[in-house]
Amino acid sequence: MSKLSAAKDAGPALPDGTVLWQLGKHDGTAGEFAAAGSSAAKEAFKVASVSAKTAELQSVPSGLRGDTNPELRIMYKLDKIPVNGVLFRVSIIDAYKSIPQMSVFSNRQLSGIIQIAGVAGTDSKYTFRKTYELYIPKEQLVAGTNELKLQAARGIYSSDLEDKYNWWTWDDLSLESLNAPIKEPIHGSYTLTGTMVNNKQFYFDEGAVTHLPYIMKWLGVAYSGNIMRTSCASDVGRSCSNMEEYYKVLKDYNMQAVALYLYTGDIKLKADGSLPDDAEKKLTDYFQKYSPYFQYYEVDNEPGLFNRSKAVNLAIANWLNEKGKTIAPHLQTVAPGWAYWPSYSTDSCGNQKGTLKQCGDPDGWERDSEQRNELEEVTDLTNGHSYGESYIFSHGGSFTENLRTFGGTADGLGKKMLTTEFGTSDTHVDAYQYGAAERTSAVFDRIMRGHIGYADMFIQHAAFFKNFSLFKYGFNLEEHDPAKTEIYYTKEGEDSRVSIMRRLSLAYATHGAPLSYEITNKDDLADKLLYVRAVDTSTLEPQPGSKATSNKVLVNFVNFEDTPQTVHVKVNMPKKTVYEGERFGSGDSYEAARSYVSGKSATPVLEFTETLAPGEAVQYILQPSSEVADAAPQSFKAAAVKGLSVKLNWLEAPGASYEVLRADGSGTDLKVIATGIKATEYTDSKLQEGTLYTYAVRVPGSSVMSEKTQITATGLVPLDRSQWKVSSNVNTEASYPGNAIDGDRRTRWDTGKHQASGEYLQVDLGKEHSIEAVEMDYTLSSYDYPRGYELYVSDDASNWKRIASGKGKLEKTKIEFAKVNARYIKILQTGSGGNYWSIQELQIFSRE
Repeated sequence: MSKLSAAKDAGPALPDGTVLWQLGKHDGTAGEFAAAGSSAAKEAFKVASVSAKTAELQSVPSGLRGDTNPELRIMYKLDKIPVNGVLFRVSIIDAYKSIPQMSVFSNRQLSGIIQIAGVAGTDSKYTFRKTYELYIPKEQLVAGTNELKLQAARGIYSSDLEDKYNWWTWDDLSLESLNAPIKEPIHGSYTLTGTMVNNKQFYFDEGAVTHLPYIMKWLGVAYSGNIMRTSCASDVGRSCSNMEEYYKVLKDYNMQAVALYLYTGDIKLKADGSLPDDAEKKLTDYFQKYSPYFQYYEVDNEPGLFNRSKAVNLAIANWLNEKGKTIAPHLQTVAPGWAYWPSYSTDSCGNQKGTLKQCGDPDGWERDSEQRNELEEVTDLTNGHSYGESYIFSHGGSFTENLRTFGGTADGLGKKMLTTEFGTSDTHVDAYQYGAAERTSAVFDRIMRGHIGYADMFIQHAAFFKNFSLFKYGFNLEEHDPAKTEIYYTKEGEDSRVSIMRRLSLAYATHGAPLSYEITNKDDLADKLLYVRAVDTSTLEPQPGSKATSNKVLVNFVNFEDTPQTVHVKVNMPKKTVYEGERFGSGDSYEAARSYVSGKSATPVLEFTETLAPGEAVQYILQPSSEVADAAPQSFKAAAVKGLSVKLNWLEAPGASYEVLRADGSGTDLKVIATGIKATEYTDSKLQEGTLYTYAVRVPGSSVMSEKTQITATGLVPLDRSQWKVSSNVNTEASYPGNAIDGDRRTRWDTGKHQASGEYLQVDLGKEHSIEAVEMDYTLSSYDYPRGYELYVSDDASNWKRIASGKGKLEKTKIEFAKVNARYIKILQTGSGGNYWSIQELQIFSRE
């Protein structure tokens, strides 16, 4: 065997076991087996002894191949059923780059599907060797003769064209009887996954905070110690505005974080090669404030692509090791998010300064494995970004380049790998030779399965991000109800990235002690790719730094078949009690996918019945009802809407429904006006103009309610802005007028210089409306108010009538006037001053 190093296994240590049987020696070769696809290779093998003799192995194939020998059945006897179950191990020494799948059935019940990473088919001079491990519970075993069936399984979107590419070669296979209960139902590899939830690509603000728990639960990554990227940037104003609240949410949901903060583009090192004082201060301040919440810190992001200095990256790594770990002893450092960018002459990059053209300093250093290794030697985990099929590119692929960096593998990569960006763009499609019917779906499925096969932790690029998104984007999360979050479909008629990520997260990235279960319709599911995973997260170790824990039971059902499947399961819950919680299944919006379940009485056996569509995944997030504390709905808001009505919104709280309370005036005599509300919104109608109302909301039977909110009913409400067109006589290259109506207070229209008389902003409403007020909001630049204004209206944008004038106010200016019909509105600035005239959000009010 190679003397190459192997990274320490991720996840909890596996218990010792007693070998029941082993096929082949663990020596890095498959020479004792029959060549795969040859006539000597048989489909069945009967185990006669713990260690098979060399002559017996000549009928065992050296691996599986989808087109010639897709199956191997291994028969063996058990005198009695191992009380702690068994562990199947298979050491792979070569595999095709297609990420072939090995489905494993114990007595015709699916035990798991091992995702196998390989680089055959690339020109890598290294192969990837790795031992995969699979827990098989005692419920899938029998006293007497057992059958372990191994199959080459196609990707869920692929056709039989993929079969000839689905192959691998093994070194040895074994089965062990476990001597103690296993802490984790290991499914090939121990993996952690997640995404990044931020607002408008850069901001970890209130909108990001409110959406964060919804996204983590919907994706199935919450409570299991999975990982999110927190990359608020030191050079982007207000990027980190709600960072502490964001980290606290991660802690509440038992999640880890990999942080990235310091902008490296303008750093000038000291003569001794260390960071300048201002850079050190930024890092020190960030660590002192937030380091209890994050477990990993990433040195930089794609340093070659963004033309960053290797010396600066090394200085940051040295600071993290010498000072960062002093502040946060639990910290692990992560190599830069490699893009493996070549020299400028090979492939140009941005962020050029002066006449020297280069991609990194020195030029192309990120593509050079020896220079990358300088960073690898001073960091704890490796990294590597990948999109589409780039991970297996011969040059620049995160998988192949890491093999090059570490000079091959002994058993997995030489360092643990935390991939801080993976995913697909809207233009990526699966390789044509695999015959996928849904190629945009298949390529995302394949890249995520690849990371399950070779990485330890991997983070999808971003939940809300143009061209790469999981969910619909293009709006301000601060003005958005997270329950209304919708899936983004890359291509009509194809599966979504959300569906794929949920399926694989539920199968491979939910963690905790396994709960035993019994499938009661075994015959219906014989040889079917229907996977059940039930874990108790309370057994997980507290997270480093944050000490986060969880008390949730997660029960997952995953259908890898391309046909619907029904499963009846009895799960042995940790306690004999009544459970309640959330169920997440299919649905294009969060509120459609989520439901609240209660009254589930465990003896401690709890029965589940699910019918799953092709590729569907369902998760229950449960806890004893006695442990569900009363919680008040948060972020309770009220807004006037059409028809003398008030729309109420709030964030979810534990419970199956809500009730709304109201009092006339500011009194405390709140009375229930609506019950049984399943959604996190309610519209109260037929109110009285000018009357003050006080509202609150709560879960029925709860001892706590939301904060009260007050609003005066009015029929005067903002018009829909979706058809508006905005223009200005100010230089629009410097400031886009549409920013005034984009729903994002961080963007704005402004004059780009000190305000002067004669500047105007003009709005075309699209059609004539009856209007009574105009409001300019510039709260984030409160002194940018118009020193004077005149308001004009028109039917044709040629003949104007002045209807109001005055002086602006700090933060907001609301101009009210007698009702007038108009299609065009012009706000003319008539004063002058030392500030810009800015508008972050413009509203026009009507009673229509």
